Amino acid sequence: MSFKEEERSPLQPLTYGNLITILSIDGGGVRGIIPSVILEFLETELQKLDGKNARLADYFDVIAGTSTGGLVTALLTTPGEDNRPLFTAKDVKDFYLQHCPKIFPCDSKHHSLAAAKKAIKALSRPKYDGEHLHKVIRETPKEKQLNKTLTNVVIPTFDIKYLQPMIFSSYQIKKNPNLDAKLSDICIGTSAAPIYLPPYSFKTKDSKGKLLKEFNLIDGAIAANNPTLVAISEVTKEITRGGENFFPIKPTEYGRFLVLSLGTGSPKFKEKYGATESSSWGILGWAAGGGLTSLGDVFTKGSGGVSVPLVDVFTQASGDMVDYHISAVFQALHSQENYLCIQDDTLSGNLTSMDLATQENLENLVKVGQKLLKKKVARVNLDTGIYEPYHHTTNEMALIKLAKILHREKKERELRSPSTNRGRITQEESMKEQIALSQRTPALSNALHHSLPNLHKLNPN
Repeated sequence: MSFKEEERSPLQPLTYGNLITILSIDGGGVRGIIPSVILEFLETELQKLDGKNARLADYFDVIAGTSTGGLVTALLTTPGEDNRPLFTAKDVKDFYLQHCPKIFPCDSKHHSLAAAKKAIKALSRPKYDGEHLHKVIRETPKEKQLNKTLTNVVIPTFDIKYLQPMIFSSYQIKKNPNLDAKLSDICIGTSAAPIYLPPYSFKTKDSKGKLLKEFNLIDGAIAANNPTLVAISEVTKEITRGGENFFPIKPTEYGRFLVLSLGTGSPKFKEKYGATESSSWGILGWAAGGGLTSLGDVFTKGSGGVSVPLVDVFTQASGDMVDYHISAVFQALHSQENYLCIQDDTLSGNLTSMDLATQENLENLVKVGQKLLKKKVARVNLDTGIYEPYHHTTNEMALIKLAKILHREKKERELRSPSTNRGRITQEESMKEQIALSQRTPALSNALHHSLPNLHKLNPN
């Protein structure tokens, strides 16, 4: 049996590593296809290095996802009967292509009339009943609970009963078993986007059937459409609490974070709504679509291209503020090369929709992901908030390098861990090495050969 085909071991604890590896996936409805394409490419690169059985959950300490990103997170980390992930990254893409048309049904033959009917329906109840979404999610992770995921996960939701964010985190269930819910319930809750899908209620119980906690959830995008900051915060809190897997890492060592943040696309930057225009909007205008001020407008303007201003505003604002904050912090600590954000902010027309699930639109979203791989790595301009290319490296090239870093990090942990090193490095030697590493200068991204400081040196050809 070749080394590449050996039975795979789980990612060893951070105690034996150099980096804290985080994967974060934004919310965005059907646009979740875009990050699934990116993840398929990354997983393929990892398989080139470690064999066909390599999976993303084998390499990331934390996988975080909001809304549609929360669903992707669960699919990638839920174990099957062989204790390996149920889904490959390619399976995730295929899952979206298969099920989105049933989750967000659209009468393509009478598209304008159907859209108008949905707009009227949305005045009194959600556009979609969520029945197929609930059914397919319950059939996938089945009874698996949060504590069973193959790596740590972080999935934000929002509880409307208490008007508070509710974070389902592998780290939190250690001290708060009330949060150890079924993955299916968490996914349905974080995907319950207001206007689009109904809120979702469920309860957690202990092994004896005693009620632990009741949840009344809506889409996690209300709190954090980009869950990267939530994921980093969860790790930081665990370090502060003295988690055994984090010694001797310090909470402020951002240079030891290696973050891949995947967006689901956003509209091309342009002037969207004006104060004069929106000053006449009431509930109908803000909730049923920009510019709809009467029921008559529902029939004349209620096509699939009409946006929902409230949803546009809170998802865009939430995601942008997180990216702004993280970009500022990583740049201030000279660790900006440890944060790779892949986002397409040039979407237009039907591609911006969160629920247009026609075959044509879904296939076009796949193409958006494929084209995004060929685009240059971009970084948010802290003055304008716009993504701008900052050197010739493409996202594809950056992911190839990232795959090599993740491969090396996993192997080094296995060498240092007493459960996998086969005697090559003693635990005492490993701890001495890690203590020495923690005492280096704060600009660890420049000191560690595992980070991404030399992207600009990669050959674009």
